[in-house]
Amino acid sequence: MHSSLPPPPPPPSAATPIRVVPDIPGRGRALVAARAIKPGEVLLTDSPLLLYPALDSADGSFSSSFCGHCYRTLAAGVPRSPLASVGALPLCPGCSGQVRFCGEPCRAMALLSSHTPWACRALSMIRSAGRLPPPLDGAEGRSQVAFLVAAYNLAAASPEDFRRLLSLQGDAGDHASPELPLALHSLMGSISPPLDPAGFSPELTAALLSKDRMNAFGLMEPAGVGSGGEVEKRVRAYGIYPNASLFNHDCLPNACRFDYVDGGSDRNTEIIVRAIHEIPEGRELCLSYFPVNWTFKERQKRLLEDYGFSCACDRCLVEKGWKEQDEEEEKEDHKVASMEDEEAEDDEDEGMEGVVEEGDGDFPHAYFFVRFMCQRENCGGTLAPLPPSPQGVTSGVMECNACGGLRKGDDPCDDGGGEDDGIVVDG
Repeated sequence: MHSSLPPPPPPPSAATPIRVVPDIPGRGRALVAARAIKPGEVLLTDSPLLLYPALDSADGSFSSSFCGHCYRTLAAGVPRSPLASVGALPLCPGCSGQVRFCGEPCRAMALLSSHTPWACRALSMIRSAGRLPPPLDGAEGRSQVAFLVAAYNLAAASPEDFRRLLSLQGDAGDHASPELPLALHSLMGSISPPLDPAGFSPELTAALLSKDRMNAFGLMEPAGVGSGGEVEKRVRAYGIYPNASLFNHDCLPNACRFDYVDGGSDRNTEIIVRAIHEIPEGRELCLSYFPVNWTFKERQKRLLEDYGFSCACDRCLVEKGWKEQDEEEEKEDHKVASMEDEEAEDDEDEGMEGVVEEGDGDFPHAYFFVRFMCQRENCGGTLAPLPPSPQGVTSGVMECNACGGLRKGDDPCDDGGGEDDGIVVDG
């Protein structure tokens, strides 16, 4: 989600709203509300351990349209970092002119962290090799190459942060197939990571890839609008946010995260987690790991493949019943089609009608989708109120964490595009 300005921080006197619970039965480590939480309240602001670009092009080239350190857009009308001076945009000396920065401060910080000589040399070697061989030639392979370069670079640039990365969830054995991790490890070996050779192993590479898959958050490009008015979205960069990664998943979350990568703050790569609605003390705080409008089948597939579990939240239990009913009706359809006895066929039809009528009950979670899901086409974002005022007054304006649209809290049909919204958010 992107906005011209990040929301204000919570009042300094506010007690910490989150506490960590080491183990909730069936859920593991979790974050819970340490006190009653207001709608829109900021629960967490987190900085990344590392960031890496989403390499969309076939040759893995880094886009020159945004800063190579803070990922802010390098375009007229988008503010540079507040630390940047006016003048020509500086280049990375080790990336063959491929990477620009929004100012000298960003370049100086990058050369000490993400753009060390080894990292630049590694990415330059990968770019010069052209299209990567299978199974690394797809978007997923290119993205994971960029992650591994960032992760192994972190090991040399900041060993403490690298140890923290290794402490996050994700193990070497979490891969369905060893083919991709082994291919990536071989590629990393060819560019000599800055590690003691005894510490560089296929197991370490596989474990790092699991930590990326289970803990990374995407920083999105400002949402565009297609010819039909639908929202167009693309990931600009990925980051590992160690504190935000502690949030467990729920298909009906009570919190959602925002990023303001093109904002004017020098902390524009932070992510901010806000409460969607009131949350009582002691309730677990959950995010949705993907858009809330995904189907039961899509959600279960992603959770099983990327996180290793099947969801049994209240919503999934309801929709699982729908899925089982649909499958039963499909079986009945096949049975009816194969029966030659017309009377028996009629009996089966009546049986099916009974099943359909029994399954036509109200969806108990429909209010969530009316109240807290963005109505713009192809958005799938979640709505949360803007942060409360310093006096603790809850905002009446809802903000979408995907397209940035704003609407009045009492008008579910308003998609934020009206003339009297009063606030314009990167449309």
